[in-house]
Amino acid sequence: MKKLFIASTSTVHGKAYLEYILPELAHFFSGTKEILFVPFARPNGISFDEYTQIAREAFEKIHISVKGIHEYRNMVDAVNNAEGIFTGGGNTFLLVKELYEQKLISAIKNVVENGVPYFGTSAGSNIAGLTMQTTNDMPIVYPPSFNTFGFINFNINPHYLDPNPDSTHMGETRETRIHEFHTLNAIPVLGLREGSWLLGEGTKVTLKGPLMARLFQKGKPPLELPPETDFSFLTYV
Repeated sequence: MKKLFIASTSTVHGKAYLEYILPELAHFFSGTKEILFVPFARPNGISFDEYTQIAREAFEKIHISVKGIHEYRNMVDAVNNAEGIFTGGGNTFLLVKELYEQKLISAIKNVVENGVPYFGTSAGSNIAGLTMQTTNDMPIVYPPSFNTFGFINFNINPHYLDPNPDSTHMGETRETRIHEFHTLNAIPVLGLREGSWLLGEGTKVTLKGPLMARLFQKGKPPLELPPETDFSFLTYV
């Protein structure tokens, strides 16, 4: 049975890396001794080793070890033998390009569809959707395809921000950008606010955390949906 933990962000204001969801992660990865970490998104350009160490220190608090996928000579074998997988945030374009180049898209998709728990934050959550086209990131590299894992039947916009009514900024809002996406695409998009996550078990995908999420569907007004909403009703043709 597919198991997913798709978080909008790794870090919320006033908390350390992953601190706000560590109790939930301990439950999600119950029985798992070691997680395979995918550091390819490289936030702020840090190295794979530096990023893996950040993840390692967080998971040590719940007594789970972490090993970076880049530490293995054969990354596909590492995926096939993983007890759990964590893909960190950063730049989604960079992440997806590396996943394709290392031939890991199909490998990760296969093991997760067959029950290996998958945890993603930010860019790592973007790629849980059907495509990466609703990322917030700059296209610093060009991946072979925008198609991603498709663990869920819609797209994610992580770090979703509501317009600030007191701001004088006249640029596009997140909502505007998602409406632009829907002029050419029919894939539903879930605006996932920081502090929220999706928990997937089998075909059920449930909103968790204290905040509502904003659902965008082509040709329909956006909807504000509360925690515990099950998004398995979404379809895309």
